[in-house]
Amino acid sequence: MIAIALGQMIMSFNVASLPVALGGMVKSFGVPPTTIATGIVAYSMLVAGFVMLGAKLAQRYGALQVFRAAVVVFGLAQLLMTFSPNATLMITAQALCGAAAAVIVPSLVALIAENYKGRQQATAVGALGSARAGAGVLAFVIGGILGTYIGWRPAFGILIAVSALVFVLSFRLKPDTGRADVQIDMVGVVLAAAAIILISFGFNNLNNWGVMLATQNAPMSLFGLSPAPIFIVLGIVLGQAFLMWTHRRQAAGKTPLLALAVIDSPEERAAVYALFAVVALEAALNFTVPLYIQIVQGRSPLATAVAMMPFNLTVFFTAMLIVRFYDRLTPRQIGRYGFVLCTIALVWLAYVVRNDWSAVPVLVGLVLFGIGQGSLVTLLFNVLVTASPKDLAGDVGSLRGTTQNLAAAVGTAVAGALLVGLLSGLVLGSVAATPKLTPELQAQVDLDNINFISNDRLETILSGTTANHAQVAEAVRINTEARLRALKIGLLIMAGLALLSIIPAGRLPNYIPGEIPADEARPARST
Repeated sequence: MIAIALGQMIMSFNVASLPVALGGMVKSFGVPPTTIATGIVAYSMLVAGFVMLGAKLAQRYGALQVFRAAVVVFGLAQLLMTFSPNATLMITAQALCGAAAAVIVPSLVALIAENYKGRQQATAVGALGSARAGAGVLAFVIGGILGTYIGWRPAFGILIAVSALVFVLSFRLKPDTGRADVQIDMVGVVLAAAAIILISFGFNNLNNWGVMLATQNAPMSLFGLSPAPIFIVLGIVLGQAFLMWTHRRQAAGKTPLLALAVIDSPEERAAVYALFAVVALEAALNFTVPLYIQIVQGRSPLATAVAMMPFNLTVFFTAMLIVRFYDRLTPRQIGRYGFVLCTIALVWLAYVVRNDWSAVPVLVGLVLFGIGQGSLVTLLFNVLVTASPKDLAGDVGSLRGTTQNLAAAVGTAVAGALLVGLLSGLVLGSVAATPKLTPELQAQVDLDNINFISNDRLETILSGTTANHAQVAEAVRINTEARLRALKIGLLIMAGLALLSIIPAGRLPNYIPGEIPADEARPARST
């Protein structure tokens, strides 16, 4: 379990360290925060796009063998990440990490299914979720301390050593054999990867290319339309084509890229929808908080770690402790309560947030969200694992990996586009309404590319213009108020999405494990 948990932790530590290192990377590479967010999206996009292929590789060649190979690739990617001289290589390193994680994610689920069953399996799944949350805690603490006093690079350098440790420990795991009869559906791989990459890429560029009409930054346009929504629509179409192709291949008796048996019931599909929603909300919040603390407030990565610590600790403990409620509450009840908590927490945060994330009311909101999020991720994963037979564990793992990482990519991208879009609208409205910022001064500033910047950075920009002291003070006031209002509105929109997610949660299984009559159980499926 230590080897399996560490395999999960190196992936989670990596992606959780990116928001903590946000400010440091912005300074090192001289790029806006949304570019750093592209690194998070690149990682999640590659995992989501190729995790189904990773599952089939694990089934064909053995989960343990491909797990070891992927850990080696992950360690090499961290070497590139640690010494990357520019944002392009940083994004490349994260894409390579994502390709390795696409194999590690389903391998971990297959290894759990190979070594545990029954209540032990549920506990092991909870431990895997707890390892993910625990890595987030460590990433914020270690990344915060190192980022404040040394720099952002050492946090990723640690992962080189830990990857080597995981590789050594993997030789203590129970060996398994692959199945030569497993076929790899390359048409399915292309369709699935293309669909996920187009959707992720489209969402990630909504802000730069335009939500509907193409901006000057768009690489192309179709009758004036932005390519971002076109990519999203094409991705959805290819996703439907993948499902049609998979049905056809399965009907022909061939091995599909994803066994549709893992999502053949309304309860399992509801679990996938709910999992996507809660992970997207988590990703949005994990991007929003560091953005505000480090870029808006200009505080250190350590301040980010302190502010996010209650949330990460709550997720860590909740992911383990929620298993104790499986004998008392049905998955449907836990799912609904979880999303209700997330909704209340986000509304509360929108109400109480000011310019100090360390305030007690804000900490209460983060803890409430952590309870809901930690409960939901573990519960929904457990619903998928326990609903499928052991030989489909790799497919469950690939489904989980696809869902979580596509949700993380979309959640991060949408959060960035939403907040920047809100900020831009608020700033332009305020600038137009004040007579102090004359058209002559506005012409000296690029108002077409408004982004989150600190007040110090704004004053530096205005020092290169003809702005007088009163005009600088007015611009700083508008910037301060617009950033806070954008954050509040963004949190309220996230709360609305959490509230809507109660709908799929209401379709989760409505029985306590062990209470469903045996004659109602589906053939070849465990309850």
